[in-house]
Amino acid sequence: MKLFIAISAAIAVAASIFPASAQTAPKAEKGYSISVFAKSITGKYTQPDSIAVLDDHIYIGYGDGNDPAGLDGKSNQIVEYDKNGRVLHIFTVVGHNDGMKVDPYTHQIWAMQNEDGNPNLVIIDPKTKEQTLYTFAMAPPHGGGYDDITFRDGDAYFSASNPANNPNTKPAIVKAKFVGNTIEVSSALEGDATATNVVTGGSVTLNLQDPDSMTLTPSNDILLDSQGDSELVLLHRPGMAHESVLLIPLSSPFGTPQADDTVFVPSDDGSILVSDTPADTVYRISKAEFVPGTAYTAAVGAPDSSGATVGFVGVLDLNLGGIAPVVTGLQSPHGMAFVKTHSDEDEDHNGRCEAH
Repeated sequence: MKLFIAISAAIAVAASIFPASAQTAPKAEKGYSISVFAKSITGKYTQPDSIAVLDDHIYIGYGDGNDPAGLDGKSNQIVEYDKNGRVLHIFTVVGHNDGMKVDPYTHQIWAMQNEDGNPNLVIIDPKTKEQTLYTFAMAPPHGGGYDDITFRDGDAYFSASNPANNPNTKPAIVKAKFVGNTIEVSSALEGDATATNVVTGGSVTLNLQDPDSMTLTPSNDILLDSQGDSELVLLHRPGMAHESVLLIPLSSPFGTPQADDTVFVPSDDGSILVSDTPADTVYRISKAEFVPGTAYTAAVGAPDSSGATVGFVGVLDLNLGGIAPVVTGLQSPHGMAFVKTHSDEDEDHNGRCEAH
């Protein structure tokens, strides 16, 4: 497995630049810029979270302050935008939407509801706008709900969020199997699995108390965020007897951070979207030229002496767990996605993207 070059020096420099206190407005570091992509509309949809991108279309799930266990019976909105932030369509799903991804095999939108309990999955056909509801064959074995989604080698995996027990001896990641309109799950990673700490090199027993966001790395490994534990878990060969698990403890100039989403940049030309949930805003982070394969993580730093925190987006070092900020002054960033300047669809039609 190829890990990325350490950026500890960059983190040390950032620590001298940024004080550990909240900022009043987002600020981008040299080489980056930040602008507003979309904002909530009071009375229609608020609290943006997960972001999914399909060709030139961006899908943003809004939490609306609904119960994350779905017990209030309310519905959420998933808003479809074009690349300029213009609203194209609004989908309504029953429950509290959290995880959302594009199925790379069918090009459908998968939206998971109720991360704290009583989960359901809605699959949206982006062409017909039709929705199909899937329920789970049994209550989640870990006692909570399901949060994020990732796809690997033709299989779908869900993060098992809000575990009921400490220590967590139940699955933290499950693999999905569809039987009609129900979903059966099997464990892909236990909450108390044995892992290797990337910093110390020692063997540790995990106790994943807050499995949250997931993504697939360029090396085809699953990267899981255990948000409240301030750590990431890298899973190689999920579900196999000789799986390899790495624990990545997180650090930042703002103390030990709690991370949410991570995105691996697939192209040098594009921008990163990040939802700042309590600010009711989705921002666009731009750069003249990104480095493909670089990981960016959204996080919130530890409270300073006054109790203030800094929400930020930074470059993630998978070797040491450091996050070097590139944008600071956010309130609490959550979902992230990369938007190419030219979509794959453009490239398929034109052979290549020409500069404008």
